[in-house]
Formats: sequence, C-alpha cells, structure tokens
Amino acid sequence: MGSLKDELLKAIWHAFTALDQDHSGKVSKSQLKVLSHNLCTVLKVPHDPVALEEHFRDDDEGPVSNQGYMPYLNRFILEKVQDNFDKIEFNRMCWTLCVKKNLTKNPLLITEEDAFKVWVIFNFLSEDKYPLIIVSEEIEYLLKKLTEAMGGGWQQEQFEHYKINFDDSKNGLSAWELIELIGNGQFSKGMDRQTVSMAINEVFNELILDVLKQGYMMKKGHRRKNWTERWFVLKPNIISYYVSEDLKDKKGDILLDENCCVESLPDKDGKKCLFLVKCFDKTFEISASDKKKKQEWIQAIHSTIHLLKLGSPPPHKEARQRRKELRKKQLAEQEELERQMKELQVANESKQQELEAVRKKLEEAASRAAEEEKKRLQTQVELQARFSTELEREKLIRQQMEEQVAQKSSELEQYLQRVRELEDMYLKLQEALEDERQARQDEEMVRKLQARLLEEESSKRAELEKWHLEQQQAIQTTEAEKQELENQRVLKEQALQEAMEQLEQLELERKQALEQYEEVKKKLEMAADKTKSWKDKVAHHEGLIRLIEPGSKNPHLITNWGPAAFTEAELEEREKNWKEKKTTE
Repeated sequence: MGSLKDELLKAIWHAFTALDQDHSGKVSKSQLKVLSHNLCTVLKVPHDPVALEEHFRDDDEGPVSNQGYMPYLNRFILEKVQDNFDKIEFNRMCWTLCVKKNLTKNPLLITEEDAFKVWVIFNFLSEDKYPLIIVSEEIEYLLKKLTEAMGGGWQQEQFEHYKINFDDSKNGLSAWELIELIGNGQFSKGMDRQTVSMAINEVFNELILDVLKQGYMMKKGHRRKNWTERWFVLKPNIISYYVSEDLKDKKGDILLDENCCVESLPDKDGKKCLFLVKCFDKTFEISASDKKKKQEWIQAIHSTIHLLKLGSPPPHKEARQRRKELRKKQLAEQEELERQMKELQVANESKQQELEAVRKKLEEAASRAAEEEKKRLQTQVELQARFSTELEREKLIRQQMEEQVAQKSSELEQYLQRVRELEDMYLKLQEALEDERQARQDEEMVRKLQARLLEEESSKRAELEKWHLEQQQAIQTTEAEKQELENQRVLKEQALQEAMEQLEQLELERKQALEQYEEVKKKLEMAADKTKSWKDKVAHHEGLIRLIEPGSKNPHLITNWGPAAFTEAELEEREKNWKEKKTTE
C-alpha cells in the first residue's frame, strides 16, 4: 500500500500545484473540495461531504495549505484506496488539471496523448521527493528504451554531450521539460511521428501497464477445437487475449500462478511452433508465427511464473528499485567521501603547520649551530695564535739556555754528552706537548660532536615516533579510502623511510664519533704519560747539570724548566690567560 500511495501522491502533487496559481502553497477551499470529490470518484473511495466540510471549516486555523490538505488526503482518501480502480483514468484526471498550465506552447513532434503517456512514465521514474524531478540516469534509461522501441541505435556520445550542457544548478528535469526533450526530436532524428508514438506506447505498456510481452498468435478453442488468431498480452499474473490489438474486444484470460507451467509441443495437425500453457483447471494450446516468437513467448511466460514463485515484482519495477537504491548508496558514499576528504584536508593543513613549525625550529637550530661553529673557529684561531706566541717564547728561552751552555762548555766538557741528550729530550718533550695539545683539541671536538649528534638523534627519534604514530592513525582512519588517500600514505611512508635512514646515519656517525673519542682519549692518555715521563727525565738531567751558584735574596719560581725560567709577572700573565681560556671553553 505504501508504494501505491507514493505513486498516487505524485500525480496528485501535479494537480495541486496546478491549482496553486501564485505558488504560495495555498489553494482555495472550493478548489480543494472539487479536487477531493474527483479523487474519490476516480479512486472509487466513498465520498464523505460532512468530513470534508468539517475539515475545511471557516476559521483562522482552517487547513487551506498543502500541509493542511495532506491529513485529510491521507485519512479520508489514500488510506481507503483499494487496488480496484482504473489507474489510467486516475492519471488522466490529474493530467487534465495540470496540462493546460504547464505544457509548452511550442510545436512538438508528439501528440498530446503521447505527452500524457510520457507524463505518466515520468511519475513512475521520478525520485520520491518534491518538487518531482527525473535524474539523468533515469533519463538515459528512458531514452534508451524509446530508441530500442524505434529500432534505432543508441547514441551515447550525443547523450553525454547533452549532459555536459545540462544546467548544473538542477539535479534533473521536471515532467514538462522531459516532455519537451522527447517532443523536440533531439534523440529521435530521422524517425517519423508515428514511429515515435509507437515507441512511446510500447514503453508505456511495459512500464505502466506491466505488459511484459504482446503480439498475435493462434489459439486452439476448448469447445470447437478450431484455431483462431488472437492478440495476446502478457502481464505479471495474467495472459489476456483479444480479437485485435486495439484491445476493445476481450475474449478471455489465462490466470497465472506459481503452479502453472509452459511446455513446448511438437508440430501436429498442420500447426507448427506449438507450445502449451498448463493451469490449475485448464490447458491452452497456442501456435506462434515462427520458432523465434515461440521461444520468446515460452521464455517470457516461464520467467513470469518464476517471478510469481519468488514473489518478486515485475522486472522493470525491480530494476527501478535497484537503481534508486544504488543512487542512494552512491550518494551516501559520496557524502562520506566528502566528509573524509574534509577531515583529511583539515588534518593535512594541521600537518603542514606542524611541518612549518618544525622547519623553522630546524632553521633556528642550524643558525645557532653555525654561530657556535663560528665561535669555535674563532676560539681555535685565538688558541693557535696564543700557542704560537708561547712556542716562540719557549724557543727564545731554549736559545738562551743553549747560549749559556755554550759559554760554559769549556767548564762542562764532561757533561757535553748529557747536554746533547737533554736537547734531544727537549725536542721530544715539545712533540709530546704538541701531541697532548692536539689530543685535547680532538677530545673537545669529539665531545662537542658527540653531544650534538646525541641531541639530533634524540630530536629525530622523537620526530620519528611522532610521525610513526600519526602514520598508524592515518592508516587506521583511511584504510577504505580511494587511490588519492593511498598516495598520501605512500608519501608519509617515504618520509618515514627517509627519517629512518637519517636516524641510522646519525647512529652510525655517533658510533664513529664515539670510536674517535676513545682513540683520542687513548692518545691523550699516552701523550700525558709520555709528557710526564719526559718531564721526569728532564727534571732529573737538569738536576744533574745545575751549577751550584750563590742563592738569590728573592724567592725563586720553580717551573718544569727549572728555577728562574719565568719572572713573576710572566707567570701571572700565563695564569690570567689560562683562566680566560677555561672561561671560554
């Protein structure tokens, strides 16, 4: 009943909107009374004038709008409708109310009767929402049916071009736009008016009258056993046969149910292409015009009986319902995809902002690292200059000592060999000091490199864990997405792989720096041991060659090179430089 009510409402909606002259959604009470009376008449529903008058009583709350009319329409008319009325008569009544107002005045290639049939087909194929429209998929379906009925070939490219020029502001065509589209002959070029009319009638019979197949065949009588030509019409539960195709003189019906069957018969009594339709109480022998027609009729009747067994609706109604469900599903999927795309876009924008912030932080870190590197280089230059000065001073002192030794060589002939050994020791000590200084610098460089690598590794690891977590979340939320989401996931995986490679590289560099640090540390220890050993030897030999001289009144300063190697002012200067160096480091 629900499906029948929906189909009736579509035709009634056309009639109501035709009565709504100013498009305000309101119709005068007198017009609604006339419309209600006509509906009761064609739908064979008892007319209740008292209920109608009470419903449209004259007061401020009188329901004279579309919303106000619907309660009466449902309660007193549609809920009482039985499937015993003439659907064509009902549609024609509604058509009569709306045709003059809406049908275009432009000359059409179809008659008004054909326009009426197209209007009824529109109500069958239109969407179940108001205002009524027919979507492009259903337009294509109808035009294909008409083209096949006219014996022409379907021009898909022409229809695609028509869809391109279709008004994007609308989701489909109204009934009158559809009539104008078919009536202007755009998709029936080369076809005469009669062919188009026959095609419309054939599609109307199939979709509206549920005619599954029709045509002339010979039927054997039950009493006289004579063969007579009849016009057969197959519907979902009945086969009617008439004297001719004008359907004016009906001769009988073959009621079909799930217990009926159809069988092919061999040729006999001069009749060919025979088949048999067995029902509960009667059997009908029929002769088709040729083998092809015979097979078509057997297949059509067999399919109809099979649908009755399954309790399924006619094929065209089932196909229409499937198309509507498919469009509803596609619309839901599209809405869901749009929602996911919006969410993904928001997430992408957020990710871009995060990446921009990370980029700025990296730039700042790089700037700080460059500044630190610049300071380190400057410090290194200063240290090198300071060390060169110290080296020159030490060379000067060594020269002075050599001069003193040369002056006293005549007196210290027995110590000459030891003096030479002492000079060699001084050279080795200088090398050891140089090694120690270099080892300390290498240690400092390795320590800073290790600290920087550890910091970068920690930052990269945190960033990697964050990206990995975001990738896992993105994979869980976008697993059912289309190829575009898959591309985003591949890009993130590439970024993750690059980050992993960078992390591995940093790990390798950290290990190498650690190894270098261990090597430099060993060198430093060896240099320190070597320096200490040489210092001990030098001190020992200096003690051996030190001359016994009168002591000074002032206290002597003792250094690695013996007494009186530096003045007190020089020592204070060295101590001051050493403190500044420690503060800088």
